[in-house]
Amino acid sequence: MNYQQTIDWMFTQLPMYQRQGKTAFKKDLTNSLALSKHLNFPEKKFKSIHVAGTNGKGSTSHMLASILQEAGFNVGLYTSPHLKDFRERIKINGEVISEKDVITFIEQNSSFFEQHQLSFFEMTVGLAFNCFEKYKVDIAIIEVGLGGRLDSTNIITPEVSVITNIGLDHTQFLGETLPEIAFEKAGIIKNNIPVVIGEFQEETFSVFKEISEKNKTKLYIASKEVETLYKTDLLGYYQLNNVKTAVKTIEVLNSIGYSISNNVLEKGLLNVVTNTKLLGRWQILQKKPKVVCDTGHNTEGLTYVIKQLKNEKYENLHIVLGVVNDKDLDTILPMFPKAATYYFCKPNIPRGLSAEILKNKALHFNLNGNCYNSVELAVNSAKEIATSNDLIFVGGSTFVVAEVI
Repeated sequence: MNYQQTIDWMFTQLPMYQRQGKTAFKKDLTNSLALSKHLNFPEKKFKSIHVAGTNGKGSTSHMLASILQEAGFNVGLYTSPHLKDFRERIKINGEVISEKDVITFIEQNSSFFEQHQLSFFEMTVGLAFNCFEKYKVDIAIIEVGLGGRLDSTNIITPEVSVITNIGLDHTQFLGETLPEIAFEKAGIIKNNIPVVIGEFQEETFSVFKEISEKNKTKLYIASKEVETLYKTDLLGYYQLNNVKTAVKTIEVLNSIGYSISNNVLEKGLLNVVTNTKLLGRWQILQKKPKVVCDTGHNTEGLTYVIKQLKNEKYENLHIVLGVVNDKDLDTILPMFPKAATYYFCKPNIPRGLSAEILKNKALHFNLNGNCYNSVELAVNSAKEIATSNDLIFVGGSTFVVAEVI
C-alpha cells in the first residue's frame, strides 16, 4: 500500500472516535499492553511527560515540547486529533514523521492488528511509541486521547503527570459530573510520580488530592503556585492558564534533576508555533477583513473563545459555525453572541451535524443566518459579505477548522 492507501485503511477498517464517535471507544488497556509487548515495550526506552485534561492539553503539550527543544533535548510529541495530515499526531523536534514510517509500521504489524482487532487509536499510539524509540528521543510529551485511566497512552511511567483542567466533555464516556470526569483523568497519576494540576477547581480538587495521597505523589497546583507572567506566541488570553501549567511542569522537572534555565523557558514559550508547528489556536488566517479560527468546541473551551471575541475590535461580526452531532447544543449555543451574522455548515465527517438542524436549533437562541453546503462555501460567503473592518470567526469544531487552515 502507498501512504494514502495505508491511511485510508487505518481510517476505515478500524474504529476511530474522531469519525465515528461512541462506537469507537474502548474501555480497556488489554490491546495497548499486548501491542506494547509485541513491539518489545518501546515506551520503556524514552522518558515522557503525560498530559491529560478537558481543555488546554494540546497547547500545553506543544509549549512543553517547545521549551524542551530549546533546552537541547531530542523531543517527541504525540497529540490528537490531527487537522490536515494524520502525521501531525507524531512529531520529533516539531517535524512530522515520514510517510514511510507509517507505511512500514502498518505493513510489519498488520496481521497483529487484525488478529487483535486493534482500534485506530491503539495502533496510532503504538506507532508513536515505536517511532520515539526508533529515533532515540530523549523525552516525549504524550497527550491523552480521551479521559486518562483507560486511554491507550496510559501504559507509560512518566517523569511528571499533568492534568490541565476538568470540564463537561465526552460525558457519554467519562461520567456526567466533574468529580466523575476528574476520576478518569486522575487515572494517569502514578505511584511516586509528581503531578501538576493546571487549574484549581473546588469541585475536583478532593479527587486529585485523594488519588495523589494513595499514590504517595507530590501534588502541585499551577494556577496557585506560578505568579510570574510569561509571554507566549500562542494568541488568545486563554493561553495564560496553559502557560502557568507548562511553567510549573518545568519547575517540577528541575526539582527532579533537570536543568532548564529561565532564559530557555522564556524562549520556548515565545517560539511554540515555530518549534512545534501548532495550528488552530486563535489562528489569524487573514488581516482585512480579519479572519480567525479556533478549535475550541466544548463549554469551557468556547467560554474562553467567546471572551476573546468580546475583546476584539470590529464593525460587524460574522460567525462560520459547524459542530459534531454529539454536542449539547442547549448548552453551547446560548454562549454565542446574538449580534452577529451566522453561516451554518456541516464539517465533512460522518459525525458532522447537518447545517439545517444547527440553524433551526440556533434560531431558538436568536442566532440568525443561512445554511451552506460546505465549510468552504460558508467561509467564502462570509468573506464576500464582510467589509475590511469586520471580523470573521470560524469554529465550533476541530473539524471545521481543519477545512480552513
